[in-house]
Amino acid sequence: MSEIIFDAAVSLNGFLADENHSLQWLFDVPGAQEPDPALLPHNVGVHVEGANTYMWMVENEDLIENPQKWQEYYPGVTTYVFTSRNLPIPEGADVRLVNGSVQEILPEIRQVAGEQNIWVLGGGELLGQFFDIDAIDTLALTVAPAAMSGGAPLLPRTIGSERLELTEARQAGPFARLVYRVKRNG
Repeated sequence: MSEIIFDAAVSLNGFLADENHSLQWLFDVPGAQEPDPALLPHNVGVHVEGANTYMWMVENEDLIENPQKWQEYYPGVTTYVFTSRNLPIPEGADVRLVNGSVQEILPEIRQVAGEQNIWVLGGGELLGQFFDIDAIDTLALTVAPAAMSGGAPLLPRTIGSERLELTEARQAGPFARLVYRVKRNG
């Protein structure tokens, strides 16, 4: 059975992106350009992300002008982007722009994923919607040695410690890796 995994890098003070929705702060950390492949979720068939995360990747990697990079980075992966905007899609990429709540779209996402895992990449509000409907199985955080004065928070919700069971804590180069199993509500 597939799992829904939120796996992302965050700053020491809990931000996913800076005030301009940029992830450059993360790539400025020495060692971040070549992440440990063991940190990435395995058996992923679907990515789920918000518009800001998606657009940062498209623009930062110049994916519209170099659509072959998409296939190199995400071969065989369907990407769902939650947005109300009409965003550019790299040629040949299986990117589906969806407008609605996670609860409405999740049955389709699960069907497309089949037995493969679903990787929620960001942002925080999107993660919150998955928590709201009790649909996250694993919360994996790679904590970077950097802090920002503001930006996109990891999780704009109150989640009590009774919902999270720490299953891994270790050093990963200059980062701290924390993995939690998410317990179902009630």
